[in-house]
Amino acid sequence: MAINCGIVGLPNVGKSTIFNALTSAGAESANYPFCTIEPNVGIVQVPDPRMDQLSAIVNPQKIQPTTIEFVDIAGLVKGASQGEGLGNQFLGHIRSVDAVVHV
Repeated sequence: MAINCGIVGLPNVGKSTIFNALTSAGAESANYPFCTIEPNVGIVQVPDPRMDQLSAIVNPQKIQPTTIEFVDIAGLVKGASQGEGLGNQFLGHIRSVDAVVHV
């Protein structure tokens, strides 16, 4: 079961840069507000050296490491509750994540 982490913060603080560093996705990151409108999604496998030891004991047909899904969510601006920026669209994007990574 994968965990889903949403990267959130103010505009132009480096959310997309951190997303690209974690996922090697190559998402656009530029120095202007709302460069990211639709969330970028990247999936990263989590290496675990114990998997080799366990698979030697159990001898499964397939070894499937766990993954973390990172979601680069657009920046939240002051007044979003009154419709500024992405407003309620931001809430729709963040609702689907399991954990929030605040930048």
